[in-house]
Amino acid sequence: MASKRITQSAINWAAIAERVPEHQRQQFLAFKTKSDNYLRRVLSQPEKPPAINWDYYKQRVPVAGMVDEFQKRYTSLNIPYPPDTMVGQLDAQEKEIKSDIEKFKNESNVRIQEYKAQLAHLASLLPYDQMTMEDFRDAHPDEALDPINRPTYWPHTPEEQLDYEEKEGASSH
Repeated sequence: MASKRITQSAINWAAIAERVPEHQRQQFLAFKTKSDNYLRRVLSQPEKPPAINWDYYKQRVPVAGMVDEFQKRYTSLNIPYPPDTMVGQLDAQEKEIKSDIEKFKNESNVRIQEYKAQLAHLASLLPYDQMTMEDFRDAHPDEALDPINRPTYWPHTPEEQLDYEEKEGASSH
């Protein structure tokens, strides 16, 4: 079974070019040039090989029956087109990749909504250069200094507090 003749590239080069990162643009263009040159070389050849003039060779070859034997073998020669065994694997891989992409897009949309909520919260706050200590405590109760309920000693880091206990495995210098 012979395949049909290729008349033009089935590749959408413009769609691929949109996705090529700038630092790989030269490699992409080199690959496209090689592909175009190959297609031009294929198209420059005739669709079918030229017919052999067997009578010419029968007149020129002195060995009797040799040309007839070659002609017989040549006409009976059938080179099958190789079967496509990879389409099933590629389709399965494409489905798997598409499901991974959809999963990533859904997870990304969830993250985007979380980030938008955080941005809306930050936009609703007073600018930090206009906040008082009380405003900061109201906006960030876990981070603000609370001298009444949680008194701390300067420099107000956990390591400098009276109730600090060094964790096992932590080395002191």
